Amino acid sequence: MPPSPSHIGDLLTAYLARHPGERGALEPLLTALGTDGGPAGRTALLGHVTCSAVVIDRDRRVLHVRHRATGLPLAPGGHVEDSDESLPAAALRRAVEEVGIPASFFSPAPGFEAVPIDVDVHDIARAPAPAPAKGEPALRHYDFRFAFHLADDAPEPAPQAGEGEGTCRLPFDGVTSPGLRAKLGASDPDGGRSGEARPVPSPLFPSGSVPQIVGVHLWLERDGKVLLGLRHPDSAYAGSLWHFLAGHCEAESATACLAREAYEEAGLVVDPADLGLVHVVHLLHRPGVPPRVQLFFRADRWKGVPELREPDKCAAWRWWDPEDLPDALVPYARAAIEGVGTGRLYTETGWPG
Repeated sequence: MPPSPSHIGDLLTAYLARHPGERGALEPLLTALGTDGGPAGRTALLGHVTCSAVVIDRDRRVLHVRHRATGLPLAPGGHVEDSDESLPAAALRRAVEEVGIPASFFSPAPGFEAVPIDVDVHDIARAPAPAPAKGEPALRHYDFRFAFHLADDAPEPAPQAGEGEGTCRLPFDGVTSPGLRAKLGASDPDGGRSGEARPVPSPLFPSGSVPQIVGVHLWLERDGKVLLGLRHPDSAYAGSLWHFLAGHCEAESATACLAREAYEEAGLVVDPADLGLVHVVHLLHRPGVPPRVQLFFRADRWKGVPELREPDKCAAWRWWDPEDLPDALVPYARAAIEGVGTGRLYTETGWPG
């Protein structure tokens, strides 16, 4: 399901704490958050939410995609889809799709992990056919713009056909959006990499803290074997590798999240009360990306047989002997299985030193 109105409201609250003078322009969206269907839907009357990625390299330039029709440089972005877990995730997805650089080379700009750097409000004229009702307003877009760093060793952009006419990088003062240009100049979202002032801290996190992504994983055993899923080759993460049934926590408890993911991914009914923690992996994929706390829960009981309910993500379910695991297994999943086998509760991987 798409990001919830409460999620959008939390982002707006954090944003307006920094930019209270923009409340008037954003008031219609605040009102629309309580309407049926939610503002992220493309058919919402009052307007809908789009997301853009403000991708910043170490030379304080912003990556743009040249629009196919006009040739104008635009930040990668677009509509929110039902599969997007959050607005920042939607922005990141669009960046990956439009510039052809894997998500692992992007990381949230410090101070902007949980708040957009800019929210642009603009009207889009409705199509002439069918004719709009008399007095019907133009469709209003609210574009949430999220700041990301581009890793120094990122490959060159490789846009796919249909995703624009190449890319370019513009300095902060060359960005065409006046609102974004002003915020880039004032907030230093490059995180001080150029030796200048540090960015404004996010109001949602204490100064100096780094948000951690929480992942949850379902440990099911049958006849001494553990259930693993084969990731689809085109999956955004771990394509063609075996992995646990897993997901990322939203605004919910870890056990509630895992129960939800079990049903959405495999049609399994799990009571959160029947889940017990068996292992924790504190994972750093690579420097510069958000660390992840990976929680593994064993279910004492469940209902159902594993189904392929998300075939674009998982191609097969199979029960594996922990002593005879596949070679093509997500490394931290293997570490967790080995940890449980030895009675160890905690593993760290990917951290320097």
